[in-house]
Amino acid sequence: MRNGFIATKRLLVGRPMRSHELADAVLPKRVALPIYSSDALSSVAYATEEILKVLTLGALAYLYLTPWIALGVVFLMTVVVLSYRQVVHAYPGGGGSYEVASRNLGRWPGLVVAAALMVDYILTVAVSIASGVDNVISAVPALNPWRVELAVTLVAVLAVINMRGVKESGRAFAVPTYLFMAGILGMIVAGGVRFFTGTLPEAVSAHYQVTPELHSLSMVGLVFLGLRAFSSGCTALTGVEAVSNGVPSFAKPKARNAAKTLAALGVLAVTMFAGITALAMATHVRVVENTCDLVGFAGDCRVDPQLTVIAQLAAAVSGGQTNPFFYYVQATTALVLVLAANTAFNGFPVLMSILARHDQMPRQLQNRGDRLAFSNGIIMLAAAAVLLLLVYQASVTRLIQLYILGVFTSFTLSQIGMVKHWTVELRHVVSAGVRRQLRTSRVINGVGAALTGLVLVIVLVTKFTHGAYLVVIAIPALCWWMNKVQRHYEGVRAELAVRADPRALPSRVHAVVLASQMNEPTMRAIGYARATRPSSLVAITAQVDSDQTHALQRAWMDAAVPVPLVVLDAPYRDLTAPIVDYIDGIRRSGPRDLVAVFIPEFVVGHWWEEILHNHSAVFLRLRLKMLPGVMTIAVPYQIASAAPRAALEASDVRPLVSPASRRAGRDAAGAGPAVAAATPASMDR
Repeated sequence: MRNGFIATKRLLVGRPMRSHELADAVLPKRVALPIYSSDALSSVAYATEEILKVLTLGALAYLYLTPWIALGVVFLMTVVVLSYRQVVHAYPGGGGSYEVASRNLGRWPGLVVAAALMVDYILTVAVSIASGVDNVISAVPALNPWRVELAVTLVAVLAVINMRGVKESGRAFAVPTYLFMAGILGMIVAGGVRFFTGTLPEAVSAHYQVTPELHSLSMVGLVFLGLRAFSSGCTALTGVEAVSNGVPSFAKPKARNAAKTLAALGVLAVTMFAGITALAMATHVRVVENTCDLVGFAGDCRVDPQLTVIAQLAAAVSGGQTNPFFYYVQATTALVLVLAANTAFNGFPVLMSILARHDQMPRQLQNRGDRLAFSNGIIMLAAAAVLLLLVYQASVTRLIQLYILGVFTSFTLSQIGMVKHWTVELRHVVSAGVRRQLRTSRVINGVGAALTGLVLVIVLVTKFTHGAYLVVIAIPALCWWMNKVQRHYEGVRAELAVRADPRALPSRVHAVVLASQMNEPTMRAIGYARATRPSSLVAITAQVDSDQTHALQRAWMDAAVPVPLVVLDAPYRDLTAPIVDYIDGIRRSGPRDLVAVFIPEFVVGHWWEEILHNHSAVFLRLRLKMLPGVMTIAVPYQIASAAPRAALEASDVRPLVSPASRRAGRDAAGAGPAVAAATPASMDR
């Protein structure tokens, strides 16, 4: 079974890599761009759609706000990209917003940023996968009933690819991202040419009317609607911070290459978002939150999905839904939306490893797997994303309400931290030219902090009752958990500190061997215990069946085993309690004494053999571990199915009993438990 598992793992993940190969896993800019920008670039595929869905709550009357809202999103995106370029240069060691907030604002703001980023990464996977599935269904509507299953499968595939390592996942994701860029930019250029030549057709939904859900809005209501649409459009900014988190993965010079990649990301994202929004306005795209609000919709609005904005634009520009270019755009958009989750699969495990190094997450999260990827973080992210997809039925509209609150929380605290960083730097710099550069950087981050803080308030107010309240609960809960973990590690470290003289020895060592049968594993444990030369040595057995116990005593005496056998009474057939009480009594006899408990066990070679024995020794070990001054020593014995018979015959442990006594012991032995692959023979009763 184990061999089969390893073979499957090697097939999916690949061969193990040596630690020194980590240096070869750095990314050139051409590979880093698709890895770290797929989230930000793919966000433009649904950012415009989210703006339109909010505005059409008032039917078609408020669509005139679309270009102004898009302009605000473009300005904000430009400021955020410029701000994070400062982060890349100031903190080339990675960590991004978390590192900035922790160093400049303190521990608790750092925890808030870490929690916000965790929520953001998990939602990035869920939203990206769900949106990608939407685009697949737009091209193949028959897949709509399998929406959730398809989404969960895609998460699993992404997790496996990422566990193969950063460099391999980069090669796998680079081509689809570049194809997506070419498709969207090509669609924008072709649509622009047809618009200026007067040959651009309308979208398939242009003739639809919309049933309003909001009527006769006041000025305050209109402002609130506009702000809500703006907050939904800000999903276009998600993923911008990923580059600052992954600076260590870039080829040297790391900071410069990361900054150039971030600049390229900003230019591409702004161009694509603005182009899609302009085309949507020019072709009169209609898209709503509730499909049944579309008057004239062809199909059953209760089960049939509406076409996404990207699908409608591709059909309009290419001349219909049967044109190969339509399928090209849909295929690359769906693929890059799925792969956009890869940004989170790169950022989340690295963030978890940093938190684990700071004792704020379990230590296992800082360990690299066979392929030098943070495998535990990848699995943790995939499991959380799958849970969200199942709960929200892979609905982008429902998931998007939870989105971007965490993004702008980390944006805001990061920019405030950078303002403080530059302020501190200015106190130590005297050169006029350098001070001018630092002041410019501080202004950029100050503007970024003000704008992202404003958007954070807008998002919180406009989306709170639509699901954002769950994020408001989740972030403090994660902060509490990380603080709890850190306090645990600090307490453990304090308790484990050396307080006594390391040369001091225990007063006495009392050895106890568990023996329920006269067999080879028990005799091996006896021999090993004697070899340690303890102060005292006894074998103990718990009496459940008097006949079996008397048979064991006779065999023990016949074999002349040079160790006394102590019989413990177990009137309630519980083996654990009398053994623990006996050992605890020995321990209490001397405060500086140690008790060494030797547990003979046999090792089986097949999984089906494991289930043929019980697991009583497991509970005994757990109980003994809770006793101070008590050590448990497993003495394994491999049976024929676990090791070649020749290895058993070549054992250098001399038997302490004669063949006749051994046969008598076997006659006295009863059937009993085993513990998984390593089965304590002494408890096999």
